[in-house]
Amino acid sequence: MDGVLLTSLEAGPAGADLTALVTRLLTEVDQLRAEVAVLQRANLELRQQAGYWQSRHADAVRRIAALEQENNHLRGENRKLQAERFGRRSEKQSGSDRSNDLDDPTEAKPKRQRGRQPGQPAPQRRDYSHLPAREQFLDLPEAEQICPQCGLPLKACGSEDSEQLEIEITVYRRVIRRRRGQRTCDCPGPRTCTAPPAPKLIPKSLLGVSVWVEILLDKFASYRPTQRLLEQWRLLGLDLAAGTVTDGLQRLEPLFRPIMKVLLDRNRRSHYKQADETRWLVFVEQQGKVGFGWWLWVFNSADTVVYILDDSRSHHVPEDHYSAQAGGVLMVDRYSAYKAMLQVKNGTLILVFCWAHVRRDFVRVGKGWPELKSWALAWLRLIRELYRWNRQRLTCPADSAAPTGLRQAVAAMRQQLDSELADPALRTPARKVLTSLQEHWSGLTHFVDDPRIPMDNNLSERRLRGPALGRKNYYGSGALWSGRLAAALFSILATLQLWQINPRLWLTWYLQSCAEAGSQAPNDIEPFLPWNLSEDMRTKLRTGMPAQKPDTS
Repeated sequence: MDGVLLTSLEAGPAGADLTALVTRLLTEVDQLRAEVAVLQRANLELRQQAGYWQSRHADAVRRIAALEQENNHLRGENRKLQAERFGRRSEKQSGSDRSNDLDDPTEAKPKRQRGRQPGQPAPQRRDYSHLPAREQFLDLPEAEQICPQCGLPLKACGSEDSEQLEIEITVYRRVIRRRRGQRTCDCPGPRTCTAPPAPKLIPKSLLGVSVWVEILLDKFASYRPTQRLLEQWRLLGLDLAAGTVTDGLQRLEPLFRPIMKVLLDRNRRSHYKQADETRWLVFVEQQGKVGFGWWLWVFNSADTVVYILDDSRSHHVPEDHYSAQAGGVLMVDRYSAYKAMLQVKNGTLILVFCWAHVRRDFVRVGKGWPELKSWALAWLRLIRELYRWNRQRLTCPADSAAPTGLRQAVAAMRQQLDSELADPALRTPARKVLTSLQEHWSGLTHFVDDPRIPMDNNLSERRLRGPALGRKNYYGSGALWSGRLAAALFSILATLQLWQINPRLWLTWYLQSCAEAGSQAPNDIEPFLPWNLSEDMRTKLRTGMPAQKPDTS
């Protein structure tokens, strides 16, 4: 076609010009086609680059959103850790402390008045008739012993009596004079007989039983440093060296080992048990151990409380405390060491978990992430409902509606738990708490079928509060024997409190018996055990009457 056109146009000059024009146009078309191809390739590359950067931008947006979410999570964790680190500790907790609570704006709580609350019975007057009485007579002044009108003397007509309580702390020296007798006969043998020496708790020691009882009670019942007691005694005129007291405590430690052994054996046989642990410092260097951090474990049963001091927080401590075939129920927190116990893995020992720790999880979320506060408050109301139904069941056993209401509340909570965990939009802090609740659900709901199982492990925490206070006051123990003595005295005093026995009277009785046994533990310690006391002896040790040896005949 192009050849025909060019042939027909070559006939004249005009045709030659037109041919040149067409040729030029064709050249330009070729150039434009080449440029279009280049532009198409460039456009394709730009489109590819635009798609790449769009995907990079989308990745950046997702990364920024994830970083913002992580930042919010870390801010919440930071607020939670600051509250745990700098918040009020349990041993310092007061009634006005709200560190373990989450304020609910929908509930108007009236300010609690001090003193007895409306509707509560008035406290009973305390009876002090068992205390010894010292009479003091106050006479009328001499000028008032006569009639002011006629001057005749007044006639005695009795007295108007009142009482005041007084305390008198006296430090005295007990001078022991052993009488001697000389024989008047000529029989062979020593001619002089001397009364036997008075029994001593520690041979060649000037300190009597009453002094050691005060030291033990002040340190292990009041959790005060011994130095403060010695400073107080100096004001009374008694100046004791700290080394003398330390050496004496070391000698007393073996006397309590038999009692501690029996407490351990009896504690292991209990069906319903509770356990917890806290830090305890023992300032001794031990091979393979860094630092001085030890652990004080508490094991509660129905009639005993024992403390065990160990350098480990592993599962071997509770595992070794109970027998290999130990059964029953053990109330603990969610610490993994209890879950790793051999008895738990074998299925002979059932773990039940503490609702107070679950409640703290929701409180921490509500405080750490303000946007989740309403969610946390909703769960706290559900937990409060469980406590209310369980308390009603325990206080009113005849109420048949309480067990039904408790089971319905547990079922409703389980349904709420499953529905929220199925929501993919659930926030990470909330999902973490609910996942933990789901994993421990079986151990958290054993109390529903057995009213004897408590809902929380607060009893163990309360019994660790005193030792934790002592840890802050005298920094733990300076030697292994000191740690063993602390664990033994904590166990004995807590068990005596459980049996409502006066520890001062019991310690006086036991240490005096040790002195009479030649500064050793009595061969038979069964009469000293709280569950073996006669009713008469138990009454004397409770009411404050002087302790006497029980009648074992």
